[in-house]
Amino acid sequence: MLRIRWELLLMAIICWHRGHTDNHEAKQSLGHVTVVVVGGTGDLARKYLWQGFFQLYADEVGKGHTFSFYGGGLSPTENGTTLLFGILKELACPPELSAERCALIKDQFLHLSQYHQLKTSEDYEKLSQKIKEQVGQEGMVEAGRLFYLSVPAFAYADIAEKINNTCRPPPDAWLRVVLEKPFGHDFASAQSLDKKLSGQLKEEEMYRIDHYLGKQVVSKILPFRKENRKLLDPIWNKHHIERIEIVLKETLDAKGRIQFYDQYGVIRDVLQNHLTEVMTLMLMNLPANLSNSKEILQNKLNFLASLQHVDNSNAVVGQYQAYNGEVQEELNKTKDYFSLTPTFAGVLIHVDNAQYEGIPIFMTSGKALDERVAYARVIFKSDVFCVQDLNNVQCKSKQIIFYLGHGNLQYPAILVSKNLFKPDLVSSGDWKEVTEYKEVDVLGLPLSDYYIQTPVVPREAYCELISHVFFGRKDRFISAEGLLASWAFWTPLLESLTQVFPRVYPGGVANGNLLNFKLRGHQVAFSHEAVVNVINPGAEDNFQVMQGKYRSSEMISAWAQELVDRLASDLLLAAEEAIREEGQFHLALSGGSSPVALLRALALNLYTFPWRNTHIWQVDERCVPHTESGSNFRSIHDLLLQHIRIPYFNIHPMPVHLTQRLCVEEDGGPTLYEKEIKKHVNASSFHYILLGVGQDGHTASLFQDTKLESDEERLVTLTESPIKPHQRMSLTFTAINRARRVGVLIMGKNKHELVSQLSRIKGESSKYPITKVQPKSGTLIWYIDYDALLG
Repeated sequence: MLRIRWELLLMAIICWHRGHTDNHEAKQSLGHVTVVVVGGTGDLARKYLWQGFFQLYADEVGKGHTFSFYGGGLSPTENGTTLLFGILKELACPPELSAERCALIKDQFLHLSQYHQLKTSEDYEKLSQKIKEQVGQEGMVEAGRLFYLSVPAFAYADIAEKINNTCRPPPDAWLRVVLEKPFGHDFASAQSLDKKLSGQLKEEEMYRIDHYLGKQVVSKILPFRKENRKLLDPIWNKHHIERIEIVLKETLDAKGRIQFYDQYGVIRDVLQNHLTEVMTLMLMNLPANLSNSKEILQNKLNFLASLQHVDNSNAVVGQYQAYNGEVQEELNKTKDYFSLTPTFAGVLIHVDNAQYEGIPIFMTSGKALDERVAYARVIFKSDVFCVQDLNNVQCKSKQIIFYLGHGNLQYPAILVSKNLFKPDLVSSGDWKEVTEYKEVDVLGLPLSDYYIQTPVVPREAYCELISHVFFGRKDRFISAEGLLASWAFWTPLLESLTQVFPRVYPGGVANGNLLNFKLRGHQVAFSHEAVVNVINPGAEDNFQVMQGKYRSSEMISAWAQELVDRLASDLLLAAEEAIREEGQFHLALSGGSSPVALLRALALNLYTFPWRNTHIWQVDERCVPHTESGSNFRSIHDLLLQHIRIPYFNIHPMPVHLTQRLCVEEDGGPTLYEKEIKKHVNASSFHYILLGVGQDGHTASLFQDTKLESDEERLVTLTESPIKPHQRMSLTFTAINRARRVGVLIMGKNKHELVSQLSRIKGESSKYPITKVQPKSGTLIWYIDYDALLG
């Protein structure tokens, strides 16, 4: 009771200090707000949270609300109180306060703060009762309760349950629960966490915090785009943007954080959240109303849905040299233990929409690098050719930079090249234009070549976000749908990297050019060979491409990458030969996992492969719409077709979806495809058919019990698969065996037993449909990697 009376007295004093002396009384209270920092004596609370809540109190005191602050923790009250007040006494004064006023407010903040043990449901119940008694004694009403969960994510669900069951405010007061990242480890774990939390808290009560959204420059990306829309709209597209870079570099290592870091790595720790949010704000559709949280969140979702699939072909990863030793030491691992957790990652992202199609987005972050800096920049294509005076501003690069701080510039800013346009001030009240320049370069240009805007008063990100929680603004926070959409994008990459050994780098300036990476079509690779390797060279280094015989036909063997490269090279030779003779090349591709690596390799041959004269056909198709991920055509489209320039009418998907039905015999899909083959393919003889083989020995969609019609001349048929989706469409053995060349690609250790079995079978076997592939006048070549061949 004394605490609240003291606060009311302080409010009156502050109002007097401000000159509001008409009635010498404080404003009428708008209600009491209780702030509870769970984990209130931890590292995050010490560094950022209490400073943020002190700033909030300094901003809001005297405006009608009253406050009380609780630091919650597992420690007993006596120990926790000592720790908490040790933190609070070190709080810095906000720069806008005079020393006298700050001392007054800080003293009151300390009076309004206390430690409360929060371990059991009874502890939360006691806290709730204490809040009710305090408010009731003064005849006040509760405005709301704000819980900040500064604890590991595994504790969220349990604490949310305790809050829900024992510590909710009255029905007419609000509840806001702030959750710190990480929000899960991948899509499945994030979905599970969301399900547990949504059973206890409403979505509008949860504030998933990413402190990057509180950084002043990040918060002004949308306003900057809105204010300068007339100038940006004509150039904010694929015709003018050359590339986009989103970068967070750190000089620090992960020492002391290994327990957390080794489970997450740089992609989960930085790219999936911080840098993805920045990218989304830069490229999402502008909302009509920047204050409409729902519209902003929906536009973010729409953008995330437009991102193209990424996997390990779109990323390079590294690990600083001392990291593995730190893991062994902090996690008590043996000296022969090797962690595959990346501490550096460079990822190439593309957007699947008309506005940004083809623009490479490079997202990069790492520890133990040469400098500490964070920025996002848009680099524009140059339309000026300078004959002389190359130092003229019009001859220099054109870029817009959202500079988050540190590096050469040191302060946060938005920079626009002077040869682009002069931007309007993003916010006239709290931002200013910089007109005095230091003699430094920022990303290739001297500072004098930019128009520069920066905040008048720097504000720490947590201070900004805590204020937003207090006012119930959700546009700076992550929605459940947005979180799951982000994880849905990043999880395939994370899964594809589980067995990839990161490149080892020494750290700091000694990294040199070791981590530079380059575009290879729609993929990326390191620009230079590694100097340091984690793993000693294995037996595979002694093998080259090997040729021999398999089942009386030609066989080519190599390690996976060399084998795929050889197959791609053979396809190119076959295409050039066919085009010389007939003017076109007809290639039929099967579905499944076998051709995936080949399709990626072909996508890299953007210029050497004669796509303009190539026709792409399907060997088989699942009876699902082509838009679904299970469609073989969808796979061919995503991995190959969207990356090459091939005439639309040279693409021939199987017609499994007719009259809004899937593979209904009466619709005549096989007959239609057969007619199309006969119309375009000379003598219905494909120049090249690529097949894979299932572990059960099936090929295309021709299974052991496939019942082909008595008409042996039929080229296309409907079949049944023993696994879902059961219905398929497939070329028949008749069509396959008419081909000029047939390639059978078999890869992976899981195919070793199959390869051994097939090698023992002479002629055909009804158990293994692949044995019926016997081109009448063409050539059969087996492409088998060493894993499948040697086991």
